[in-house]
Amino acid sequence: MSNEKQDMYRHSMSHVLAKAVKSFYPNVKLAIGPAIENGFYYDFDNLNITPEDFDKIEEKMRSIIENNENFTRKEVTKTEALEMFVDQPYKTELINELPSDEKITVYYTGEDFYDLCRGPHVENTKFLRGFSFKINRVSGAYWRGSEKNKMLTRIYVYGFLDKNDLKECLRIEAEAKERDHRKLGKELGIFMMSDLVGKGLPMWLPKGFIVRRELSDYIINKEIELGYQHVMTPSLGNVNLYKTSGHWEHYKDDMFPVMEREDEAYVLRPMNCPHHMMIYKNFMHSYRDLPLRLAEVANDFRFEASGSLCGIERARAFTQNDSHIFCRPDQIEEEIDGVIKLILDVYKDFGFKDYSFRLSLRDKSNSEKYFANDDLWEKSENALRAILKKSGASFYEAVGEAAFYGPKIDVQVKTALGHEVTLSTVQLDYQLPERFELEYIDENSNRVRPVVIHRAILGSLDRFVAFILEETKGILPAWLSPVQVKILTVNENNINYANEIAKKLSKNKIRVDKDLSNESVGKKIRSAVIEKSPFILVLGDKEMNDNNVAVRKRGSKDTEVMSYEKFEDELLKAIKDKTL
Repeated sequence: MSNEKQDMYRHSMSHVLAKAVKSFYPNVKLAIGPAIENGFYYDFDNLNITPEDFDKIEEKMRSIIENNENFTRKEVTKTEALEMFVDQPYKTELINELPSDEKITVYYTGEDFYDLCRGPHVENTKFLRGFSFKINRVSGAYWRGSEKNKMLTRIYVYGFLDKNDLKECLRIEAEAKERDHRKLGKELGIFMMSDLVGKGLPMWLPKGFIVRRELSDYIINKEIELGYQHVMTPSLGNVNLYKTSGHWEHYKDDMFPVMEREDEAYVLRPMNCPHHMMIYKNFMHSYRDLPLRLAEVANDFRFEASGSLCGIERARAFTQNDSHIFCRPDQIEEEIDGVIKLILDVYKDFGFKDYSFRLSLRDKSNSEKYFANDDLWEKSENALRAILKKSGASFYEAVGEAAFYGPKIDVQVKTALGHEVTLSTVQLDYQLPERFELEYIDENSNRVRPVVIHRAILGSLDRFVAFILEETKGILPAWLSPVQVKILTVNENNINYANEIAKKLSKNKIRVDKDLSNESVGKKIRSAVIEKSPFILVLGDKEMNDNNVAVRKRGSKDTEVMSYEKFEDELLKAIKDKTL
């Protein structure tokens, strides 16, 4: 079945949906209803429905289909169209944008419902009888995608010609819900949100902070081994800093509002590179000092539209694993090669195998989005392309995905659900050194510009945690797990022994939690399994008398009795080796 034909069926179904909704809510205002991947949607105003309403709407849609109603196309003038949709403001807005002499098409579904539409549609609803559909969800959507416009009610519907495709889609949806980091984050006590604190401003709970700290220490230690120097810079900056960098022109609409005090204007920073440019500029550098690798685990803020917020995957406050490498032109290849090796080393530790490299280039036709210097753009794009070719890495090119100051190499990782996300990025930048007038003294005692390599390995720590939670379903490796060992007692006689074992583990910096309650062992084990603890120790009289521990490893229903010393050795090795 061609995409065009399937889209025609889906679009026809969107009219059936609109007619069904209008039959229950006659005062509803109609917006648009296109076909999309996996189905279709329709936007409504003056509509308030919940999932409890889905069944009746679906039943009404089936009734319309069974009525063998014709889809009838009719051409009308602009004046006639305005009269037909006089009580439909969104249709009226669309009609008014059309030329006065243009013929406008309206499609009737049966005799009592019509919609502004170019078509095409199936001839009659009887052709939709074999179409498999299910209402997915209701969400808010700004009219025409602009947050300046009114928020409408969008009804999403899955729709396929083959019922097996719908079954597979619903299976994937169920899998996605199980993997949703917002659900897992709540269940595992990783983070929370509060509208009173502010939308998109995550608060990390004790267990979540452990995960963040482990990730931060992990990447910082790797960077230190590679000669990076870490800095700490303020979470806000003077507006003039961002005007100098060029970010103000390109990003001011995504920043939090300006704060004015004592004739100065400040904003919460959306990125860290301008601060690092100033740190470099604080000293005079020789060509012998380069490369200078500055790194920071830094808090940033962007005022994302409320409709785009998604837990810690897309938030208004986030923390970046950021770095800027200041180097000579002859060092570019070696430095970028070093960054790529670091990325691959990290991916090996986390078991990432399905990823690809994307060379993100500027769109020459969109001059407003990028710095205006064709020579530097060509120079930097060609340099990255040559480095990728020489490395032997498989890559593809994407026009329009560059940063405003330069091209970049993005690493696209395929998720467990088959989506692609950008985790790591390497960006080559000749522009900011020019704007900040950065210099170093070369071997001929001349003042020349360095080149800057922007790079992020984990990207945003917040988004990385969301990604890991969804990839593992919350089953974090032992080294990253907030609780590495959960100790359960069989009865109150075993409490002292459990405390002794916990103390030994804690001395080795093992994160331990205990369940010393009077609940049954079975219930305690079930609770520990839900908490996804990597190792569960069940301590009863026999284990206490023999100075052993009964170990249940995550994912296994079997329990192995061993000496405490053997367990400790295995655990420490699993943590050191970052066993997955």
